[in-house]
Amino acid sequence: METLRSSTKYIVIVLIISFGLIWVLADVDFFGAMQAGPNKLGEVNGEDISLEEYQSRLQYYSNLYVQQSGGSMSPEITAIYERQVWDELVTSRLIEQKMDELGITVTDNELLDMVYGENPDPFIVQNFSRQDGSIDRAYIDQILTNPDFSQQAIAIDLQLRQKRRQEKLSNFITAGLQVTNQEIEEEYIKNNSFADVSYIRFPFSEIDESEITVSDKDLRDYYNANKEEYKQEESYRASYVTFSFLPTAEDTTEIIAEVEALRADFATAEDDSLFLVRRQSTTPYSAAYINKSDVRDEYKAVLEIEEGEVTEPFINAGQVSVIKKVDERRNDVKFVVYSQIIEALPSTIRKADSDARDFQLFATEETDFETEAENAGLEIKSSFATKDNPFISGLGSSQQVLSFLEKADEGDVSPVYELGSEFVVVKLDEKTEAGFRPFDEVKSQIENIVKLEKRKALTAEKVTNMLAGNADLAALATASGKEITEASGVAANAVVMPEAGREPKVIGAVFALEEGQTSKAITGSTGVFVVQVTSKSMASVENMDATTAEQIRQRLEQQKNQKFVSIWLEELKENADIVDNRKFFSQG
Repeated sequence: METLRSSTKYIVIVLIISFGLIWVLADVDFFGAMQAGPNKLGEVNGEDISLEEYQSRLQYYSNLYVQQSGGSMSPEITAIYERQVWDELVTSRLIEQKMDELGITVTDNELLDMVYGENPDPFIVQNFSRQDGSIDRAYIDQILTNPDFSQQAIAIDLQLRQKRRQEKLSNFITAGLQVTNQEIEEEYIKNNSFADVSYIRFPFSEIDESEITVSDKDLRDYYNANKEEYKQEESYRASYVTFSFLPTAEDTTEIIAEVEALRADFATAEDDSLFLVRRQSTTPYSAAYINKSDVRDEYKAVLEIEEGEVTEPFINAGQVSVIKKVDERRNDVKFVVYSQIIEALPSTIRKADSDARDFQLFATEETDFETEAENAGLEIKSSFATKDNPFISGLGSSQQVLSFLEKADEGDVSPVYELGSEFVVVKLDEKTEAGFRPFDEVKSQIENIVKLEKRKALTAEKVTNMLAGNADLAALATASGKEITEASGVAANAVVMPEAGREPKVIGAVFALEEGQTSKAITGSTGVFVVQVTSKSMASVENMDATTAEQIRQRLEQQKNQKFVSIWLEELKENADIVDNRKFFSQG
């Protein structure tokens, strides 16, 4: 920033608020010593990731979550952000290292141009624009003269340089990813071409099981030819027990009593809307005249009471409700509903939590997981998970449980986790390294695939033979006893064939036919099709204006760039030497 000051009378300074300042300074180690010793959370190609930096960024997300949601992060949300922060720190290290390797730098003149050029950086525009959109350079100068903003000056210098470096890296990576005019024209035609078709569908399921023969050689041949499909990430088999805190009958009885106790105050309340708000009713205030015949069955009790009275509590849709009759005139009635959700009371939740923690303690320090489950009369359930996939069979999605499984050794017992309406304790039974799944493990799955392929082949052969003597669609319908289906306005960019489901291959074949032409047997996703094109309207590139062409180009470029950069980053991670010490710092 010193160079910036000496190069021009216009000096850029920005009052950075939370995100920019904290994020940038954390990335450049501005907050002080964050390296070495017990603070080293991990390494990326020999470069440290400190515990302090990790916690600082996690705290940023926590603060942001509180601001946006109004509540603190649950353990499950925290686990998700912990994974995200680690991935971000690893990725940022890899990108920085790659930029250094390629010698990507930002000159002072480039930085000046980002501030004072014809097209200032969006960050400058956002923070220093007048109402007419022009940059308030006098305001920038005025702020610059205040020495209290020296740290922010350094931060914005770093942020702009870093942003420009990353733009250069992105341009370097995607330099060869050009969208050709032919691709633009093909996309335009695909988006603006339509056809009316008639077709007959022959489902694969019509081939009887007795017509299919599958040998062990067929299965092994398929496995060997498609082995990459059975490549798996590190996986985990685990046991778990649960401690439910769904509302009990006692909880429901107590909630009914609470609602009953409010009836008198509800009846005498002068402002029903305020009453519902103050008593935190789960049914919002609504008071309009309703014809008595239209009152829902569960609310019919309001018809039996007088104006100003409140019904007895009743249970409806998981809530305890009472109804106050506000007014009645001839065939109409006006009423207000107060409700409380039936949920576990704090005492019920505390007991389930206590039972779970006692189990976890005894299972790890006194006996073992299986013995303690037997002593407690708990059912042990099984689950399966794979690395980087938070879906845990039997438990649903849980980053907390996945993080435990990834860090744990076989036999380890987890802390108590809260998932939905139950507490869970998990034991890792088996950890399988990444590799190819054994043939015997996937044999039944392969058998289904091979059977389907044989069904496809037999169906296609059957339809081809029928077409030999019935080239006309009407004749084929008569010979096969099937109906002809009509589909109008089928778009070339569609993937769903009307009344047939997802059939992109069939739709592609439709637009390779001439108007009036009947196809050969087309093997789709769910059956074999014979299609006749009734009419076809193909777009002409002569009707594509420059604006549309540019929009298509930008969209295709964005798709290509995003896909390529994603692959590039994954390859960068695969080839990197990454040391993850998070399990040594785990508090759960």
